[in-house]
Amino acid sequence: MGAMSGPYVVRGSVLLPEAELMWRFSRSSGPGGQHVNTSDSQVELRFDLARTEALPPVWKERALRRLAGRLVDGVVSVRASEHRSQWRNREAAAVRLAALLAEATAPPPRPRRPTRIPRGINERRLREKKQRSETKRGRSGRDWS
Repeated sequence: MGAMSGPYVVRGSVLLPEAELMWRFSRSSGPGGQHVNTSDSQVELRFDLARTEALPPVWKERALRRLAGRLVDGVVSVRASEHRSQWRNREAAAVRLAALLAEATAPPPRPRRPTRIPRGINERRLREKKQRSETKRGRSGRDWS
């Protein structure tokens, strides 16, 4: 195959810098026959989030806060071993890392503006509840004798 299908876009014009990605390969478990015992197809991709200059400072801080549980010394790592070829696992790991960073750097959602329920709707709901309870009360066979 040709060159990797990078650069990997985090969001907008921000890319994952190829130079800051640290790759590690190891033997993968799973299908593959005899060949699997000799090939290092599992991929571990590490990215130093704490020291990178590729992300805008605001994004970086947001990502560090949101991914705090996943970080080891400021480094985030992603594993891929679902494919038999190292190449496709590299692709999968890079795409996963880009998606993870995109989610972690996304701006917080707009705060919800509380709205009032119109009085008519509330009254209708209560009327229907009362009707329903009447229907159910009528079902109890207490005074049938």
